[in-house]
Amino acid sequence: MNHRTILVTGGAGFIGSNIVAELAADRSTSVVVCDRLRGADTGKWRNLAKHPIADFVPPEKLWEWLNERPGEIEAVVHMGAISSTTEPDADKIVETNFGLSRDLFLWCAEHKRAFIYASSAATYGDGALGFDDDNAFEPLAALRPLNAYGWSKALFDLFAVREAARGAAPPRWAGLKFFNVYGPNEGHKGAMASMVARMWPDVAAGKAVRLFRSDNSEIGDGDQRRDFVHVRDIGEVVRWLAEGRRENGIYNLGSGQARSFNDLATAVFKAAGRPASIDYIDMPEAIRGRYQDFTEAKMGRLRRAGYDRPFTALEAGVEDYVRGYLAKGDPYR
Repeated sequence: MNHRTILVTGGAGFIGSNIVAELAADRSTSVVVCDRLRGADTGKWRNLAKHPIADFVPPEKLWEWLNERPGEIEAVVHMGAISSTTEPDADKIVETNFGLSRDLFLWCAEHKRAFIYASSAATYGDGALGFDDDNAFEPLAALRPLNAYGWSKALFDLFAVREAARGAAPPRWAGLKFFNVYGPNEGHKGAMASMVARMWPDVAAGKAVRLFRSDNSEIGDGDQRRDFVHVRDIGEVVRWLAEGRRENGIYNLGSGQARSFNDLATAVFKAAGRPASIDYIDMPEAIRGRYQDFTEAKMGRLRRAGYDRPFTALEAGVEDYVRGYLAKGDPYR
């Protein structure tokens, strides 16, 4: 059995830890995590507690660790990022989301290692230009993200495509534009957790769920739509990409089907065995006129690359998350 080592940055986080779970299930793979766990009460260490990782590297020692073993590493899966869309420090966002990504990309190119990284659907901005994962430089450059987080991700997408065009990219590389991800191991995210996690305490307590009224006269209250994707599907795609040579480039990663917030809330209530109860509240002034009414990943490029597994339907995914994790005393995967 061939042995391989894969480094996952941000591997104790929500998406990262689910990727670690997928990769570590293969006992021929040594999974190394680079992250900060911070307080023992945050729960991030619990995201990893059920999986046999081979090493844990603090971020300040990342380059020392990498440069001591360039021949041992098969792939770098880069999930480490400032993921808050409301982070006020733009310099911090760019340094982490662009600068570190750039340096890891170039390290993998120099040492001929695979590189898989987290982009974001936030790069699409208000969606006016659609949600096609076109890898050409001009369509990527035309996108107008709505916040510094989305811009930092778009900036690195452009860098990766430009480097690839001049033959300076890793031999295998992929960027993944995550849409609205939900699932286990997001308890530490607080206000940045998925809507399922944020709805659950009210549903469990027998209270109504609150959704925004629509500020668009053509869209009903709570009928704003998003592409909700189960985090387990994310992990399976990353494992598939890491297993062999695929077409390099940037891929959308959603379910491929937009569903309303009303649908999502109804699914959470159903999973809890309760009738749906929804209250609508006014949208905050700060986001009126800038709120995305619709997102939906075009998944043709990933399918054409050969990925043929079905994505989890919303109701099945919410039921799995609620009954298998949120409603249990141990909500960690």
